[in-house]
Amino acid sequence: MTDSDAEPETSDSLKAFGEVIKAFRKRAGLTQEQYAPQVGYSVETVSSVEQGRRFPSPKFVDRSEEFFDAFGAIKGPAKHLSREPLANWFRRWAALEAKALCLYTYENRFVPGLLQIEEYQRVLFEEQLPPLGDEEIEENLVARVKRQKLLTERPNTAYSFIIEENVLRRETGGPAVHRAQIEHILRMSERRNIEIQVMEQRRGNHAGLAGAMRLLETPENRWYGYVEGQESGVLISDAKVVGILQMRYARMRSQALTLEDSQSLLRQMRGAT
Repeated sequence: MTDSDAEPETSDSLKAFGEVIKAFRKRAGLTQEQYAPQVGYSVETVSSVEQGRRFPSPKFVDRSEEFFDAFGAIKGPAKHLSREPLANWFRRWAALEAKALCLYTYENRFVPGLLQIEEYQRVLFEEQLPPLGDEEIEENLVARVKRQKLLTERPNTAYSFIIEENVLRRETGGPAVHRAQIEHILRMSERRNIEIQVMEQRRGNHAGLAGAMRLLETPENRWYGYVEGQESGVLISDAKVVGILQMRYARMRSQALTLEDSQSLLRQMRGAT
């Protein structure tokens, strides 16, 4: 799973559309079990659409419009449907991230989302389980690109990334995508406000073995941490816990390759691809 990119949460427009479908169904005196076969979908799908948890396919919209003879009352709202592009448990962190004075990221699973190229992102989204639909994938890509603008639109924010070497050597998407991803990381590492360090595979032990982490400082000079697992994330505000994460990150900075040596290794990876 990509960082903070679990299946997008419901949105107000999806909930509103679900209420429209439910109203037409009830007006027709049908249960979900009776309505589902009329549009060629399962009861589970109908239920999910009505609850605003599932994005209706164009076929679902067209068949519902035709079945209820809705005079555009179903097709019209469907044109304005959107999902919340960020998982519910990631939204607060994303809001803080957008205003941060500095942002530190240690990653041992995949290239950090802010540094991923589109081809790399697409592979991760296309391989996600449970599978995402084409529209969901495109929405996730748009959301990711929007987040990545932070790196270029906030030149006064200091960004630090520490990435495990094995993550950078994994040829996600194949040799061509891998080379392009490494090239992009190298370009970003040349920006004045971005530091990228590689944690070598041959280092037997370091302070980040407990897992990936992020830290940031707000304009009010308050620090927050963020850690995530499968289908969940935790925003950490407790000063004591944040202090522990800061201690570990500081140690990792000294344990990882220097900025210059990291760039040298990345150039070797790019050349070897």
